[in-house]
Amino acid sequence: MGSGKQRHVGVAERRARLGVRHRLAAAARAARPEEVAETLVALHGSDPAAVYLAVGARLAEPARTVAETERALYDDGTLVRMHGMRRTVFVFPTELTAVVHASTGLTIAARVRAALLKDMAKAGAPDAAWLAAVEESALAALARRGQATAAELAQDEPRLREQFVYAAGKSYEGVHTVSTRLLMVLGAEGKVVRGRPLGSWTSSQFRWAPAPPHPELDVAGAQASLLERWLTVCGPATEDDLKWWTGWKVTDVRRALGAIGAETVALDDGTGWVVAGDTEPVAGPAEPWAALLPGLDPTAMGWQGRDWYLAPELRPLLFDRSGNVGPTVWWDGRVVGSWAQRADGEIVWRVLEPGGVGREGEAAIAVEAERLRGWLGATRVTPRFRTPLERELGG
Repeated sequence: MGSGKQRHVGVAERRARLGVRHRLAAAARAARPEEVAETLVALHGSDPAAVYLAVGARLAEPARTVAETERALYDDGTLVRMHGMRRTVFVFPTELTAVVHASTGLTIAARVRAALLKDMAKAGAPDAAWLAAVEESALAALARRGQATAAELAQDEPRLREQFVYAAGKSYEGVHTVSTRLLMVLGAEGKVVRGRPLGSWTSSQFRWAPAPPHPELDVAGAQASLLERWLTVCGPATEDDLKWWTGWKVTDVRRALGAIGAETVALDDGTGWVVAGDTEPVAGPAEPWAALLPGLDPTAMGWQGRDWYLAPELRPLLFDRSGNVGPTVWWDGRVVGSWAQRADGEIVWRVLEPGGVGREGEAAIAVEAERLRGWLGATRVTPRFRTPLERELGG
């Protein structure tokens, strides 16, 4: 692992890999949402609309983006929305449920359950035995209903409505409802997942559903499997990138790298890791490509070190104060600006890169903007995490 002379992988090659492996170049686009999710491993699901926008940007025929993604999520069950890395909600291929649960969910679940019990104890709320009884009853109610909102579950199990004061005496003191915190814990534990929303595909009001059954995997083996999948599409990546994306300890990252026989290459900013046999030059797209990606897109958020595709001077306009990326405009492997949808449905965009992107770039971006406007139709989309430039463009 990492022996011998390292081949240098420059910025141009990293961008070429990105265009092909992230299905952004026209020739690399997918036929179905499942292909997009399988390729990228995980689609950020904190903003419901972002999942569809990320899929639509990568489909060869985007007109059926909504119908096909809803089919995969809610009819066929080939995609699932659940908690994953860094306690974030993602959409994963359902076949990865066991891998995600063992590699990341178990650690997160232990942490959030302990935090809930600690907060309840501080507030003088009932103890762990009481919570266990409520949990058992709530899961039984969910199994009977198939899918349900927290309010519907509370009709069957009224104790879910119990409230307790959180952080009493602090500036951030608040009141938490048992259902809100408990369902989050059960999600992290892989017992429940997000079901069909109450409204349209842009709605953030989700029902809950029992998690699809999955085997219990060895933690180290699951971590190796997840890292290999991600590194296949996102390599080369630094150790810092891997630690950030997974949310693991550095010892877990290094153990997984060893388990998969990962190899090293030299990057402009240090040592990068690739899966075994992936050190050779990679042919890029035949033509330059443009893309309009949503906020929290898995490509824009894929690495902690982003200078090779995102100029540092652009970040203040493209990120919110919590580090969430907003909508981005891409030209041939790099972020060059932002876009927004106005109230009348028009997709407006602005190139921020000094010197612009030339006539070819402007024309290609305009085509993508029209492509997006076409499949969105009458739907209006506002990012959950808004950034300065998106607000300005959206008017």
